[in-house]
Formats: sequence, structure tokens, C-alpha cells
Amino acid sequence: MPAVNVGICNLEFEARSANLDFMKQWISDYIRAQKAAHDSIPIESVAQLIEQLSAALKQGRHIFVFGNGGSAANASHFATDLGKGASDKLGKRFRVVALNDNVSWMTALANDYSYEEVFVGQLQNYGQPGDIALGISVSGNSPNCVKAMAWAKEHGLRTVALVGAKRGRMGELAERVLVINDTHYGRVEDAQMGICHMLCYAFMEHPEWGK
Repeated sequence: MPAVNVGICNLEFEARSANLDFMKQWISDYIRAQKAAHDSIPIESVAQLIEQLSAALKQGRHIFVFGNGGSAANASHFATDLGKGASDKLGKRFRVVALNDNVSWMTALANDYSYEEVFVGQLQNYGQPGDIALGISVSGNSPNCVKAMAWAKEHGLRTVALVGAKRGRMGELAERVLVINDTHYGRVEDAQMGICHMLCYAFMEHPEWGK
């Protein structure tokens, strides 16, 4: 049998053990920071937004939601939960659309004009005074979201921004701003999705709030 270098094996074991301890500490720190991000969710603002969505439902208003990257995924998820899950429980349908889901229209606008136009170009077709424009962004400065928010504000839509601690231009433009007190993209997006879930499950678990 070949000789086993016990010293080398012990060093490798110690290195793996130290690396595992470091990973566990990083995970604990991340969870702690994530809890802090969730704790910064503005409860009163979420409650007010639930009431605003309820009013939009009763008045037959459209709810337009949009974002980029992870925020686009959150917007799509929100539209699904509100348009199907919450609507199924209420018996009345939310008129909700995620503007980042229409790929052919978005690419046409981006190709013929600019990427900044991909959301506002759709709002120009559908947006009416009293509708809701809900933009989701960590930085609050995504040019296409800012442009859509500005157009919505100018044309009488009710504007809502879910943003991170920097707030950005969207935080300045929106009528209602829900800020997560962090700048880390993953943690802010997770907390924003938590808000989106609360907005939807409010009606799933308390359908009387939509009637």
C-alpha cells in the first residue's frame, strides 16, 4: 500500500473545515441582513397600496407593472398572482399587465426607438387617467422605468415605485414610494417580492378587502 502523508491529509481537512466555517458565517450574515431588509418594509404604505388596488379593482382600472432583470421577474410574478390567484378568490378580475412580458412589442420599440421606450411605448397605447403604474427597481434609476413613470405621472395615472435605499429618480417621481432600506440587489429584490406577495395574498386570504 502507498504511504499516506498524514500531515497533508490533516492540512486539507483543516482547510476544508475552515472554508465550511467561513461559508456558514457568510450565510448567517446574509440571513441577518435579509431579515433587516424585510424589517424595513413600510407596513403602512403596503396597507395603503392594498386599499389602492382594491379601489382599482372596483373601478375597473388597469394596473401596469414593470421592471428590468430580477425586477422584471418580480413584476411578472406579481401580475400572475394578482391576475389569477387573487382574482380567483374574489370572483372579480384584476386588470393587471406586466409590461415586460410582451417580448415582441418590447423588441420592436427597442429596435425602432430605444430601450428607454419599451415600457412607455406600451403605456401610450393603454394608459388612462386613474390607472396605476407600478415600477419596480433596486436603483430607482432604470431609464426605461423612469421614462414610463414620468409619462404616467404627466397623464394622470397613479404612480407607485418599489425601490431600494438609493430611491433614485423613480423615488422622486412616484406618488407612492415603498423603500427597502438596503442597496444589495438580491436582498432588495427578495423584500420587494415579499411586498408583491402581500399585495396579492391580502386578497387571497381576505377577499372581503376587495369587495
